[in-house]
Amino acid sequence: MGRNTRKRRTPLATKAIAASAALALGGGGLIWANFYASAHESSNQSWGGNQTKAATAQVATISCPDVGQKLTNVPNQARGEVAGELSNLDRQITDAYQRLATTRDAQARDTSFVQNSILQPLQDRRKVILDRIRLEITRVGGTAPGDLDTLATCTAQNANQTTGGQQQNGDQQQGGQQQNGDQQNGDQQQGDQQQGDQQQGDQQQGGQQQGGQQQGNNGQQQNNGGQAGNGPAAADFVDITKVQANVQAKPRQSRNASTGTFTTRCGVNANKNHNTDNVIVAPGVTNGAHHLHDYVGNQKVNAFSSNNTFLQGGTSCQNKNDLSSYYWPVVRVQDGSQDFDQNADGGGKEGNVGKILVPAQAQIKYVGSPTAKVVAMPQFLRIITGDAKTTTNGLANANAHWSCTGFENKVQLTTQYPICPQGSKVVRTFAFQSCWDGQNVDSANHRTHVAFADANGNCQNGFKAIPQLTMRLVYNITPPVIQNGQVKNAYAVDGFPEQLHKPATDHDDFISVTTGGLANKIANCVNRGQNCA
Repeated sequence: MGRNTRKRRTPLATKAIAASAALALGGGGLIWANFYASAHESSNQSWGGNQTKAATAQVATISCPDVGQKLTNVPNQARGEVAGELSNLDRQITDAYQRLATTRDAQARDTSFVQNSILQPLQDRRKVILDRIRLEITRVGGTAPGDLDTLATCTAQNANQTTGGQQQNGDQQQGGQQQNGDQQNGDQQQGDQQQGDQQQGDQQQGGQQQGGQQQGNNGQQQNNGGQAGNGPAAADFVDITKVQANVQAKPRQSRNASTGTFTTRCGVNANKNHNTDNVIVAPGVTNGAHHLHDYVGNQKVNAFSSNNTFLQGGTSCQNKNDLSSYYWPVVRVQDGSQDFDQNADGGGKEGNVGKILVPAQAQIKYVGSPTAKVVAMPQFLRIITGDAKTTTNGLANANAHWSCTGFENKVQLTTQYPICPQGSKVVRTFAFQSCWDGQNVDSANHRTHVAFADANGNCQNGFKAIPQLTMRLVYNITPPVIQNGQVKNAYAVDGFPEQLHKPATDHDDFISVTTGGLANKIANCVNRGQNCA
């Protein structure tokens, strides 16, 4: 069975979304009405009445089990084929969400429409893919999870169930987020904890959610928002000056701590090296990410890249021995502007609209362990930090950090975007997993070969401490304005359309590729307590 390397055909629903997004952009404002109308109604239907309110109250998005995270033991011989099938599942969800977003009138008229016309057909299609995944695993002698069939069923998720904006005072985090915070035992984070994954039922506070009510007759949706209709919403933002301090002290350093730092300067992607692939999760699949990435470091990274390609890729880093790939979802400002990909897969066709913002600064730094010396990262180590699907997966693997310059040592947010005061800039920070199993450069679900240190800074289960990759991205963003429960001039990270552009979906990807002994130099610098660049 070959990998899914062909671009998918654009369904009618997608074209309707692209057209309505274009209308919203062309008007220079935040317009949702046409997006929510069905394709044949978009030009002549008013959306200020109870009909749309009822539809919005029913369903905000689609929640499907993340099959990839359940596949922890896929034989190497089958991983390529399985990754292709997982990408097919993502495409199915995207198509189903687009149908959900363009049939609001039908949903209002028929309470069984979502189940019968969207969820049941989606379940049937997912069963076919899951059967193929089982076949690929068993064909090479592996054992597929016994409960694979149970992962076929998707559910409708109401607006007040979606992750984001749960806490008026911001996230109550329990880690020193930038370096040794967000400590995990295995994959369970102790920073940014949400009691019992309460994001599935958290109530929006302080009137942040207006129950899906629309203001006037312009069709603006409070639950989903965004100029393409799938987020962010007003509840996804918070004035950072009103958030209580939540950054706690880092773990105490032991005598064996590795206290040095190594900074690599790789630019801010000013040359606009973008694509919507993800070579780690979806190798060989065009548009496998369904959203756009910024790339710095290695300059030849796409779905079809290989380890050999990386070694020939060149780099944007000043240190030419650093051929590593550092890539993250772009940030866009939703002020009615548009960018080159408004009619493209991964861009406007999938709800990622607005002008792409280039970071004003991009700092990439490797830091040490508070309790141990580090070993050098192995060649071609792959790490993904955060989770692009937290809106439906929950926050167990969330690792997003949002703040403002002047507030980073006091406040870090995961489930809300900050509104920064005048003169302050938006900051995204990532602290990657810093413990490695000592054997594998990747794993079937791209998580189990690495882990976070525990709350005291120790690696568990025989894992070894490696230099911890940290990244700090700074953006010049005009502060959004919240008026009457609506957000104007919003900004958001790109994401899968059904994830509603929630801040918790932020994530970062890394492939370690070095030459000239650089990996050892980084480890030695950190272990000696030096500050190198």
